[in-house]
Amino acid sequence: MSLKKGGRSVRLLRVGENIRHALSGILARDDIRDAELTGRAITVTAVNVSPDLRHADVFVVPMLGDAAQDVVYALSRHASYVRGQLAPLVHMKYLPQLHFKLDESFGEGDRIEALLRSDKVRRDLENSEDVLDSSEEDR
Repeated sequence: MSLKKGGRSVRLLRVGENIRHALSGILARDDIRDAELTGRAITVTAVNVSPDLRHADVFVVPMLGDAAQDVVYALSRHASYVRGQLAPLVHMKYLPQLHFKLDESFGEGDRIEALLRSDKVRRDLENSEDVLDSSEEDR
């Protein structure tokens, strides 16, 4: 029985991390012959492997964020080549099919940070501090 961490088994997390590490090395070598990918630094942020180990969602972010969707499409076009390069690096009975996706968690973090820095939130925080101060004085 495998332990669960956030709904995914430790084995799946370990396999995903091994694939992520190997993919990072492949993309860093810049072996893929495609105008959209040549000379671009691409970060592999996570790999989620399906429970049957047949499919893997690969979340990527191109550095500098330019033409991110084009980079994902180019990686998807070359998924079979990347999978062939990955096979000798990751020792598995079946290597999962790779499905490249744009990792939008960084953009979501920036959006939340911008919201927290907005004047409306700052005003609400100041008002809540005033309420807390007045309730402490009542004690």
